[in-house]
Amino acid sequence: MMSVHRAQSRYEGGDRAAGIESRHAFSFGSSYDPDNLRFGAILACNEERLAPGSGFDDHPHSHTEIVTWVVEGELTHQDSAGHTRVVRAGDVQHLSAAAGVRHVERNDGTTPLTFLQMWLAPLEAGGEPAYTVVHGIADSTPYALPAAGAILHVRRLAAGERAAVPDAARAYVHVVAGEVALGGEHLGPGDSARVTGAEGLELCAGSAAQVLIWELAD
Repeated sequence: MMSVHRAQSRYEGGDRAAGIESRHAFSFGSSYDPDNLRFGAILACNEERLAPGSGFDDHPHSHTEIVTWVVEGELTHQDSAGHTRVVRAGDVQHLSAAAGVRHVERNDGTTPLTFLQMWLAPLEAGGEPAYTVVHGIADSTPYALPAAGAILHVRRLAAGERAAVPDAARAYVHVVAGEVALGGEHLGPGDSARVTGAEGLELCAGSAAQVLIWELAD
């Protein structure tokens, strides 16, 4: 079974006057929707656009696995566990909030910043916060997130190229850029598909495309 969710159906958030534009795929903040709280372990999938000099000031998280994919620009991260990093396009950042952590996310660069941030529920609550950045992740090297029973796959496709969607209890497919076909559906930038019982599904790129796929346990 597959349900398609279009980019234009995302909830709008952020603060445009402060240079922050947010689009939420799931119920988030004041955009509460009891029928759209999560998909498997995924609690949030937020598209964020930060103007130069803008960002999210110090704020807390707990019991959440936070994975960030930078699309363009540079993201400055600082957290209460002492980590300070600049995350660039093609990098995967993972902050395990565990029992509690605070962080700041800013665009300290001179060009606009776009990133996709995904929140996943851990299999077990508590523990110590942890932080990891993987630079320039390759399509052939999935990023495993055992704390949430999930694996992130990156697919960069040329026009006409095909790629398999992992057979899994659940799969979450998000198109970052370009156009792809999946299970008879056309997906464009910002569109996503939530697949249950994925078997033998393939992406076919109609143009150069970048796609993130979460392979999720039941």
